[in-house]
Parts: sequence; structure tokens; C-alpha cells
Amino acid sequence: MNSTANGLPPKKAKPSRALQFAVAGSVVLMIAAGAMFYFASQAAQKKRIANSGNETVVTINAKSCEPNSITVPAGKNAFRIVNASDRAVEWEILDGVLVVEERENIVPGLSQIINANLQPGDYAITCGLLSNPRGTLHVTPTAESDAAAKARPSMVAFIGPLSEYRVYLSTQSSALIRATNDLQQAIDSGDLAQAQKAYAPARAAYQRIAPAAQRLSELDNAINARADYYEKREQDPGFGGFHRLEFGLFSQNSIDGLAPVVQKLQADIASLKQQLLAQSIAPEQLASMVVRNMRSIAEVRSNGEEERYSHLDVNGFAANLEGTRKVIELLRPLLAKSSGDVLKKIDTASTALDDQLLLLKTADGFKPYDQVSIEQRKQIADKAKALADALDGIDPALGLSGL
Repeated sequence: MNSTANGLPPKKAKPSRALQFAVAGSVVLMIAAGAMFYFASQAAQKKRIANSGNETVVTINAKSCEPNSITVPAGKNAFRIVNASDRAVEWEILDGVLVVEERENIVPGLSQIINANLQPGDYAITCGLLSNPRGTLHVTPTAESDAAAKARPSMVAFIGPLSEYRVYLSTQSSALIRATNDLQQAIDSGDLAQAQKAYAPARAAYQRIAPAAQRLSELDNAINARADYYEKREQDPGFGGFHRLEFGLFSQNSIDGLAPVVQKLQADIASLKQQLLAQSIAPEQLASMVVRNMRSIAEVRSNGEEERYSHLDVNGFAANLEGTRKVIELLRPLLAKSSGDVLKKIDTASTALDDQLLLLKTADGFKPYDQVSIEQRKQIADKAKALADALDGIDPALGLSGL
């Protein structure tokens, strides 16, 4: 029996003073950690709101958007796009035929945020499937937008880079036309193996100019839209362009029915060249379009969605990077003069992504993407995001961010 001599239970030993201090210290640390987490969360939320502007919620249903007509003030705006349909969708802001901002592959049941620095005017918005009716976006002027327009820097310094980029688009569009002609000849001759071989260089030629081409919504959809954005997917009669050819060549292993598809693709690419040379590009769009292209790799295409039948994704990433580096080189003299630190970050990030892709280089091109590990895909996504973040510094460095 556990008792003392007088029959009373023994007294419990008091915790040592060191143990009391340890417990008290743990409680204080927990409270401090909780407070730090709270204040960090609040600071992050305030920063997100400050960077994004007012948030407008748009819900995409199977056949339409809600709301379908939106009015926002000029400047920084954030749109939370909620996908209430049963398939992945994209959402775009269009200025006429030009894409201002977009977000691809929004998963059913989830939402994504699009940040857009909008100038006053009327825009269109897409609502999921390409067959769905478009909505409208009205952007009203503000005192800040009026002041930004007046403070616009001289465009003289940008004449050279913009002119050289137009030459680049012309030469690359011509290369795309030639590569597509080779693809068409292989299909017309009934040579499946040669057509499969010709697909890769044609696709890469398009990806070099994709940042500019993707500004032209209608043509880009005709040339580059995936099956997901058509009601009947691969079986939809409207499904065409590169991915319809890719589906036939690499999934069905057949050229049956592809002759009219490649003929229309040729016509659309010829129109693309004309439109690229006819449309003017503002200085602030030169950087923003390559930023958007790199973010597309980081957030969507690194999962293998883009070239799901041929698995030529890495070829496309390398071509995208080549086109992005052309823009960097054109703006290099201006950045070196005004913001050497920004240029250094861009070069570092560009080299890192290039090195990551070179790890997948083979004698015939690049390793098929279905043979690329999850970790390697993550590295590609992380480095593409880092490059996009670095490129985001161009417009502020050149005095264009307020436009």
C-alpha cells in the first residue's frame, strides 16, 4: 500500500522551477507564433489586395458567364474566375481581336485569379467553350488613368525594338509557312511517318511566335485550341488546327481525314502572318505577352496538357524560350541603361530555364514528355515562373507600368 506512517497519502512532488519555466516559455512561443502567423496572413492579404485592385467574381457555367456584363474602373483589377461547369475552361479579356489577359485550364469546381491593368474602354470577355456567347467589360476612366496617360514616356526609344520585333515575326512566320507546307506534303502523299516527323518543326515554328500570335484570339483558336474547348472535344466538327493534326497523327496513328485540316491550317497561318504585321504592338505589350507565355508554362502547360498526343511539350517550351529571349535582346540596351539589376535577374532566370530544358535534350530533339518525371516537370514550372516574375520587372523599369 502506498501510504505514509500516519496513514495519509503522500504529497505530490511539485514540478521543478526549470520545468515550470519551460512550460511557460512554450506557451509564450505558441502565442507569439500564432500572432506572427496572423499578422503575416493579414499583411499578405493586404499586399494581394494592393497589387490586385478590386476583385470581381465571374462564374462560368456550361453555356454562359455570370455576370455577363461587367463595369470596373481603369487600373489594376483582379477577376476571380469560378468554374461552375463540368470541364476545364479558359477566360479571356479581348480588345477587339486582341487578347489583353487570359487564364487557361481552370479546373471544374475551382477558381483562379486574373490580374489585369486595364485602360479605359470597352472589351469583350469569353465564357468557357468557344461556342458560348461572349460577355462585355466596360472600363471607366479614373483620375489615376488620366494622369498615367499624360505621363506616358517618349516612344522614340522603343521604335527600334518594335521594328526589329516586327522583322522577327515576319521571318518566323515565313518559317512557319514553310514547315506547315512540308507537313501538308507528307499528309497528301500518305506518308504517316514523314508527317509525324514534320509535325515537330512546324509546331516549334509556331511556338516561337506564340506570344504574339496568342494576342489574336480568333486565329489562335483556329490554329492552336485544344479539344477541351469544343463541346464534343475531339469529335467536334469545329476541332481543327495543330491539335487536330496531332490527335490524328499520334493518337489515331492515321492521316485519314487530315488533308482538309492541314489545308485550313495553311490558310489560317497565312492570315496570321498578315495580321501579325498589320497589328501594332505597344511597348508595354512587348514584355507582357512573353510574361503571359511563361506563366502559361508554369501554371498550365508543364502538366503535359498542351501536347497530350505527341508528347512534344519540351520542344514547345524551348521554342517559347527562344521567342522570349528575342524580346529580351531587343530591350537589353534600354534595360542596361536604366535597370541593370532587372536585366541581371532576367538573364539569370532565362539561363536557369534553358539549363533545365537542356537536361532533357536528346539526339533527336527532346525527351518525350510522358518520360519526364514529376520532379523534372516541377523544376520546369518553377523556373518558368521565376522567369515570368523577372520579366514582370521590365515595364516598371522602363516607366511603362502605369499604362
